[in-house]
Amino acid sequence: QVQFVESGGGLVQPGGSLRLSCATSGFPFNYYSIGWFRQAPGKEREGVSCISSSDGGTYYADSVKGRFTISRDNAKNTVYLRMNSLKPEDTAVYYCTTLPACTVIAGTIPTPPFNTWGQGTQVTVSS
Repeated sequence: QVQFVESGGGLVQPGGSLRLSCATSGFPFNYYSIGWFRQAPGKEREGVSCISSSDGGTYYADSVKGRFTISRDNAKNTVYLRMNSLKPEDTAVYYCTTLPACTVIAGTIPTPPFNTWGQGTQVTVSS
């Protein structure tokens, strides 16, 4: 079964940093792009970053570009999201999932509506 286990979230002050981990299983990891998405209270899920399976290319939403860095370790079937210079607007539950490809449209990464999702990891940015 396809599984995603997100971890690494927590409470951090504005300007701080966190590294999220996405441990996956149940599918050929090396053949899929992986995206990070987040959902804040009262908002719909939005895409923040994606890393390609083919060339390892990285993609970011405009809102996080220059602050977040996505990476993957194929040997561990794990994707990471390093988040620097965190803002209160980054407060959300963060999820990872597979994507057919990494795409940025109008400054965002489209959210797949019918994917398998894990429980997510909470990131709270507050002073």
